[in-house]
Amino acid sequence: MFSIEDGGFLEMNNLLNRDFTLMKYNSLCKALIDSDYVPLTVVDYLKSNNDSLKSVVLRHDVDKWPQNALLMAQIESKFNIKSTYYFRAQNNVFNPQIIKKISDLGHEIGYHYETMHKAKGDEESALQIFEANLCKFRDICKIETICMHGNSLSKWNNLDLWKHYNYKDYNIIGEAYLSFDFSQILYFSDSGGTWDNSKIRIKDITVGKSISSPKEVKNTQDLIELVVNGSANNLYLLSHPDRWNDSLSIWIYEYMWKKIRNTGKFVVKKIIG
Repeated sequence: MFSIEDGGFLEMNNLLNRDFTLMKYNSLCKALIDSDYVPLTVVDYLKSNNDSLKSVVLRHDVDKWPQNALLMAQIESKFNIKSTYYFRAQNNVFNPQIIKKISDLGHEIGYHYETMHKAKGDEESALQIFEANLCKFRDICKIETICMHGNSLSKWNNLDLWKHYNYKDYNIIGEAYLSFDFSQILYFSDSGGTWDNSKIRIKDITVGKSISSPKEVKNTQDLIELVVNGSANNLYLLSHPDRWNDSLSIWIYEYMWKKIRNTGKFVVKKIIG
């Protein structure tokens, strides 16, 4: 069969060597602990004087299936790793019980806001939605950082909310894109089911200048090797827990759905330049 890159269907090789499973994430966590890198939450990185250490920021965007986020959080906890989980406020994601469990494991919880999209570009309405949802999250646990949700097919950019407002007015220390100098930290995202996704990323892109990877990283094993070699000073790893599954049936569903979405995102990116 053709490979996914050639537009074909699922190869047997992909099934035998599945990436983006919880078992593979366990291997990545072990590599991080065995390396010279210090795993940090978003807020801990922003608060730290990070010039003297090699750090890796671990960020998870919980777009759906919050139970998967809990499984990843439990894997990290086994290695005494703390990371950041950004939850959307919509009903199928905003699960107070799971949010509380992840927070109780010592992880950071943040608000994954999409208010410009929800308000159809009306900044005043978007801010009101932001305020109401932030209160809902703070009823459960401490919220110190936020992160925009990058809906690739939306005409609105959620970061635009902060062109005329200041998130620091809400006792927010930082925003997961706006508060980082990406010329000093190497950014990887699992968007599209690959770590090499610059051709299909539309909204989840870094702000300002960014640095390039010293080696090609397409899959999680490549990323593990980069961690083991320690060839980058600081790393920023974004993952989406719903895309990491040990169940074969769910994994195949996600694989095929990502293929369809990637085709659409590639076309959109070509159109918008």
